[in-house]
Amino acid sequence: MRIIAGRLKGRTFQSPSGHRTHPMSDKIRGALFNALGGLDGLTVLDAFAGTGALSFEAISRGAEHATALDIDRQAAQTIQQNTRELGLNARVKAIRVGASSWLETQTEATFDIVLLDPPYDDVQLTTLTQLAERTKPGGVVVVSLPPTQTLNWDKHGYELLANKSYGDATLWFYRRS
Repeated sequence: MRIIAGRLKGRTFQSPSGHRTHPMSDKIRGALFNALGGLDGLTVLDAFAGTGALSFEAISRGAEHATALDIDRQAAQTIQQNTRELGLNARVKAIRVGASSWLETQTEATFDIVLLDPPYDDVQLTTLTQLAERTKPGGVVVVSLPPTQTLNWDKHGYELLANKSYGDATLWFYRRS
């Protein structure tokens, strides 16, 4: 895996072995961050982080800090290793925890950008909705879902900015009112 753009452009990092994670492709990751635009000074929550790719890309493009959550032991260890090797210990906090458990213990944490790329075989819409509530007012939440899955958060205090399909994934961009 590699970082696509920003100050760490071209740097590579490891992926957990096996099939428990589904890393977002470079094409989709590039489209996601190009759509977000400037991230200078922003904070990011990367739930279901897998490789940490979204966190690393956000930091490379100017985000101040990223919190990367993943319940899988191997994924969390890989994110921590990648964070050390990329020299991002002060800017990326990798936590081995399930998203629901994290929500229960971190009741006050909010972020400018919330990135949600759940396992496609267990999307957990209720948990995604709760994680989206951690977006600061005016902030953006991006959800990656299988193309057969839809979201309708318009009536829950979110404005749909865009939804874009990329073959095996659809990205949903919402702004929190």
